[in-house]
Amino acid sequence: MNTILYTIIVALVIAFFLGVLLGLFKKIFHVDMDKKVELVREALSGANCGGCGMAGCDAFAGAVVKGDAPTDGCVAGGSSCASKIAEILGQSGVEVIPKVAFLACKGNNECALPKGIYTGIKTCKAAQLSINGTKKCAFGCIGFGDCVKVCPFGALSLSDNGIPIVDYKKCVGCGKCVNECPKKLFKLIPSSTKGSIAECSNHSDNKPQIRKDCSVGCFKCGICSKKCPTQCIDISSGIPVIDYSKCTNCGECVTACPDKVLRLFSI
Repeated sequence: MNTILYTIIVALVIAFFLGVLLGLFKKIFHVDMDKKVELVREALSGANCGGCGMAGCDAFAGAVVKGDAPTDGCVAGGSSCASKIAEILGQSGVEVIPKVAFLACKGNNECALPKGIYTGIKTCKAAQLSINGTKKCAFGCIGFGDCVKVCPFGALSLSDNGIPIVDYKKCVGCGKCVNECPKKLFKLIPSSTKGSIAECSNHSDNKPQIRKDCSVGCFKCGICSKKCPTQCIDISSGIPVIDYSKCTNCGECVTACPDKVLRLFSI
C-alpha cells in the first residue's frame, strides 16, 4: 500500500515540476506573432492549395504581410479575400479577375493514334520522360491523369476516353494542373471569357502528319481566320489565337472549322 502511495506522490511531484518547466520554456522562447499575420490568415480560404506559390496559407500570410507576396495572391479566396487583405494592410482594394483552367487538347483515345502499347509507369511525367508521351501527336494529352491527382478542389476528372474534364463549378484557377502537366496543355483563362477558343496545342507545320496522328488536330488551314467577320483570329503561331476585344461570339469560325478545333467558351 505504501509503495503505491509513494509512487503516486512521486509521479505528482514530477508532473508538477515538468509543468513548471514547460511554462518557463514557453515564456522564455515565446515569439510574438504579428497581429496582421493572424488577421490575414483568418481572411484566407484555408484551402492550402499552393495556388499562391507558397507552401500553404500560413506561409502566404507571413509573406504578404512582409510584402513578399501580392494581396491578390490567394486565388481560391478570390476578390473578396484580396479586398480583406488589402484592408488589413491599409492598402487600396485590388481587382481580382477570376480564372479557370482550360485544357487545350481534345485528342482522346478515339481521335489520337497511340505510339504503341505503353508498359511503363502509368503517370504522364514518366511517359513524357521515357518516350515523349504515348500519342503519335507530340503535343497530345498523355491521359494518365497527373493533373487530376494534384487538383486540391476536385475540379478535374478523367473521362473514359482518356481526357481530363474540368468542372468549372469547382475550379478556382489555382494553377496546379498548369504546373503539373508535362505537355503544358492547361492554361488559365478569365472565367468571364466568351468567344471561340482552340482545343489544340499542335504547333507543328507538318499538315499531312497532323491529320494522320489526330482527327481533331488543327492542321493550319486558316479557314477560321478567313471566315471571321471581325478578323479577330491570328494563326501566325500555328494555333488560332483569338482577340477577345474584337470577338463577338458569333460562332462563324466554329462552324467553318473542318476538324472542329474551335468551340465557343462560356461558363
